[in-house]
Amino acid sequence: MASGDPPRSEATADDRTGTSPSRRRRFGISRRNRGDFWIFLLFALPNIVLILVFSYRPILTNFYYSTLNWVLGSPIATSAGLDNYVRFFSGDRAVEVLRTTAIFTIATVGGSIVLGLGLAVVLSRPLRGRTFARASVFAPYVLSGVGIGLVWSFIFDPTIGVMAIILRKFGAASPQWFNDPDLTLVMVIIVFIWKNVGYCAVIYIAAMTAVPNDVLEAASIDGASPVRRFFSVTLPLLSPTSFFLLMTVTLASLQAFDILRIMNPLGRGTTTLMYESYLQAFLANNQAGYSAAISSILFIVLMVLTLVQLIFVERRVHYT
Repeated sequence: MASGDPPRSEATADDRTGTSPSRRRRFGISRRNRGDFWIFLLFALPNIVLILVFSYRPILTNFYYSTLNWVLGSPIATSAGLDNYVRFFSGDRAVEVLRTTAIFTIATVGGSIVLGLGLAVVLSRPLRGRTFARASVFAPYVLSGVGIGLVWSFIFDPTIGVMAIILRKFGAASPQWFNDPDLTLVMVIIVFIWKNVGYCAVIYIAAMTAVPNDVLEAASIDGASPVRRFFSVTLPLLSPTSFFLLMTVTLASLQAFDILRIMNPLGRGTTTLMYESYLQAFLANNQAGYSAAISSILFIVLMVLTLVQLIFVERRVHYT
């Protein structure tokens, strides 16, 4: 190179290919990002396949079965269109099933969350034996619903049950829990709340430990009483936890089956959408197509409630 010539830099890969770094970022992905994508796909693909096969495929299959006139076990099924849905909503049982589902869901969700919050307030204090109490409260949640149903069936038995014996000691007769449909619904609501209240309490206890102490101290300095501090400071800060529990407990209540099946096999007074689907498929003429339609209605109810909670309820949630 002559001394008077301007200096020349070595050509980069982008110069040789005629692409600039900004253009490459705009129209493609870097080698590193491609590698991260393939690593992500390698780890996520098995889970995605399992979700598609065992979650979404059964949902779509159930929607297809709901359009068939099919007796469970029969090799022949005829197309019914939307007749199964029309049959449910035009039948006499629709109002009863939807009413029972609404009462059971509202009572169990509200009772579990409110009682769980109360237990969390008590068990968050420095009490003797607090750890054992927390474990005892949470234990029913991890127990089998079948076992819980059998034990509580013995407790509620109006003849030889524990409750009947205690009431007779005080000269009172035991209510006919299994013969009166209204009392049967109350009975299963009590058992379901007892099983799930520990779950709500433990979640609330974990959330209360994250409440900033300086905020509570500031409210105390301003003269707020303990009750005022709880309702004005602690409870609003627990709104994300309350929202989470509202969604999870609602989904669990709408899908409750084992306790209902054990404590009231015939479903008198406790026939929710979930249990009605079971009755129609396995006990009432094996109407598999009609049962699939009820299951599809339950799925739509779950989706609508979840969307309503995400759109409207979450607006009142205060994230710190």
